[in-house]
Amino acid sequence: MIHDFLPVCRADMEKRGWDQCDFVYVCGDAYVDHPSFGSAIISRVLESYGYKVGIIAQPDWKDKESIQVLGRPRLGFLVSAGNMDSMVNHYSVSKRRRDKDSYTPGGVMGKRPDYAAVVYCNLIRSVYKDIPIVIGGIEASLRRLAHYDYWSNKVKHSILVDSQADLISYGMGEKSIVEIADALNSGLDVKDITFIDGTVYKTDSLDSVYDAVTLPSYDEIKTDKRRYAESFNIQYKNTDAFSGKRLVEQYRDNLYVVQNPPAKPLSVQEMDDVYALPYMRRWHPSYDAAGGIPAFSEVKFSLISNRGCFGGCNFCALTFHQGRIVQTRSHDSIVDEAKLLTEEPDFKGYIHDVGGPTANFRFPACEKQMTAGVCPERQCLFPKPCRNLRADHKDYIALLRRLRDIPKVKKVFIRSGIRFDYLLADPSREFLKELCQYHVSGQLKVAPEHVADNVLKRMGKPESSVYRQFMKEYKDMNERLGLKQYLVPYLMSSHPGSTLTEAVELAEYLRDLGYMPEQVQDFYPTPSTISTCMYYTGYDCRTMEKVYVPINPHEKAMQRALIQYRNPKNYDLVAEALKIAGRTDLIGFDKKCLIRPRNFDKSVRDEKEFHGHGAGSGSRGTGSRNEKGRNANGKSAGGRNAGPGSRNMEKSPGSKMNTAGSAGKKKGIRNVHKKKGN
Repeated sequence: MIHDFLPVCRADMEKRGWDQCDFVYVCGDAYVDHPSFGSAIISRVLESYGYKVGIIAQPDWKDKESIQVLGRPRLGFLVSAGNMDSMVNHYSVSKRRRDKDSYTPGGVMGKRPDYAAVVYCNLIRSVYKDIPIVIGGIEASLRRLAHYDYWSNKVKHSILVDSQADLISYGMGEKSIVEIADALNSGLDVKDITFIDGTVYKTDSLDSVYDAVTLPSYDEIKTDKRRYAESFNIQYKNTDAFSGKRLVEQYRDNLYVVQNPPAKPLSVQEMDDVYALPYMRRWHPSYDAAGGIPAFSEVKFSLISNRGCFGGCNFCALTFHQGRIVQTRSHDSIVDEAKLLTEEPDFKGYIHDVGGPTANFRFPACEKQMTAGVCPERQCLFPKPCRNLRADHKDYIALLRRLRDIPKVKKVFIRSGIRFDYLLADPSREFLKELCQYHVSGQLKVAPEHVADNVLKRMGKPESSVYRQFMKEYKDMNERLGLKQYLVPYLMSSHPGSTLTEAVELAEYLRDLGYMPEQVQDFYPTPSTISTCMYYTGYDCRTMEKVYVPINPHEKAMQRALIQYRNPKNYDLVAEALKIAGRTDLIGFDKKCLIRPRNFDKSVRDEKEFHGHGAGSGSRGTGSRNEKGRNANGKSAGGRNAGPGSRNMEKSPGSKMNTAGSAGKKKGIRNVHKKKGN
C-alpha cells in the first residue's frame, strides 16, 4: 500500500496503477487527510478493506466535467457536503452571507454551493444516469427525513428525494459504508440494499417492510405543525442503535422513505483501528500556495478521545447524528497519536484539546446501554442526573496523566466542553483539582447557556443552581491551589421559551457577577434538533406544551442587547426592552440599574451619583413570563419578519414590536471581562 494522499487526478491513479476507482468521494470540504475530517475517515476505512477510493474535493458545481476527472467509478459515488451543513457554513443566524469558509483553501468563501449534497448528487446524476450514489456526512444525516429548513422557511423533503441519490449512510458511517461497499461489490443492485443498519433508502412499495413505525406523511407535516412535532418526537425516540425502530415516511402513493435503525456503536478496538489508519495528517499539498485550510489549524494538535453524548442539549444535533451512547478510544491509541503530534516540526509542546462532543465523558452513562440502549423516555442528566448514572472521572484523569508525562509535552489543555453537572455528580473532586491545576490556562469555557430555569428547561440544561454551585467550587478550588483563573460562560439569546422577562433576568445575573460578554450567540435553528422543532411548531415535542418563541428580529435584537447592556451601542434597544418588560426600575442611578436615563439634568445626575440614590428602585414590574408561544424557534434574526409580534399564541413581551429592527451581527465565541475586585 502506498502511503500517500488518495488520488485526486488521473496522474495519481496512474501512479498507483489504477485504471478505475471503486468509489469516487465528492466532498464540499477541501481534502484534508486527518481523522477530524469525515471524508478522510470514510475513504481510509474503505481503503483498509481493499477498495480503491479517489477524492474530488470542492468540484465546480456549474461544470459537469468537474466530477468526471477520475472517470466513472466501478461501484459508485460517495457524496458529502463536508464537516458542516453547507447552509450553516454559508450563513449566519441572521442569514447574512459569511465572509470566510474555514474548510476551503485560504478560507475563501464560495467554493461550494448552498445545499451542497443535493447539488453534487444532481450534477453526478446528470452525467451518470444509473450509477449508485450514496450520501453521508452531517448534512445528509440531519436531513435524512422531512425536516424544517430555516433558510427557506419551509418543510423540505428527505434529502434522499431531492438529491436523486440511492442511499443515505447516516450517523458515523464506518460500519454501514463497508457493508454498502461489500453489497455493491457482490453484484447486488443498489435498489436491493435495504437491510443495512444506519442507512435510509427509497422504495415504491412497503410489501417487504413489515416491522416499521409509520410516521405522519410528508403532506401532513407540511401543513400541520402539531403533526410535525409528533413526527419529530417519534424520530428522536428512535435514534438509539439497540432500541431504535425502523421508520417509514410517505411522500406519495408510490414513494416511501425508509430509515433503518442506527448502526451499532464502535467498540474500543474498532475506534482504535479507525484512528490508526495511515492518514497523512495534513491538507493536500496543492493547497500550500493558498495558505492551507484554516479549520485544520484548529484541530492539528488536538486529540479525539470519544464520540456520542448523553448530555441531551435540545439545541444540539449530536443525538441525531452520533447518538447518546459514548464510544471511546483506548489510552494506548490516544497516547500513540499524541506521540505523533510531538514529532511535527511546528509542535510547541502544547496539546490543545483531549475530548470530543463532551470532554469528560469516557464511557456510556450506564452499564445497560451497551446491551439495551438508552432510555427513550428519559435523559441521563436532565432534569437531574439519573440514579444509574456512572459519574466517575478516574479513567479520564489517568489518560490525562499519561499525556502529561509524554516527553516534549509541556501542557495539555481541555477545550472541548466540560459538562459541569456531570463533574458535580462525581462524589470525588479529584478531576476538578487536576483540571484547575494542569488543564486550564487562565480561563475555562463552560456552557450554562442561560440562568432562567424555564428557559433552561426548554434547552435540556440543568437548573441555574447547578451552575452556581460549579462556579463556587471552581473558585474555591483555584483559591486552594493558589491560582487566579476565571470561568467564561457561553450564553445563548432568543432560545424558545425566552421572553424579554427571562432576558432581563439574565442581564441582572451578569450585572451581579460583573461579567460583560463580548459576543453572544443567538439560537440557530439547524435541522433535526428539538429546539428547532420548537422554533418551527411552537410545541415542545416531548410534552406537546405550547412554547413562547421569539421570532421577531427586533425582539431578538433586544434580547441579545440585554446580555451586552453595557455596550453604549445597545442603549436604545436595552431601554426599549426594559420598558416593554415593565422593568423601568432598572433605568436609573442605583448600582442595581442596568442603564441610566439619557437626557438627565447633569447637576441632578451628579448629585444622585454622589449619594447613590436610584432613579427607580421601586417595584420590579410585571413582564410576562409565560411560555405559551406559538411558533417554535428562538434563534437569531435574519429573516422571518413576522409582522407585528412574534408569532405567539398569547401576547408576550415581544408582541408589541414592529419588525423594523434587525437581529444584528452573528456572534460567535463569547469572552467575558472580569470586573475588578471580583
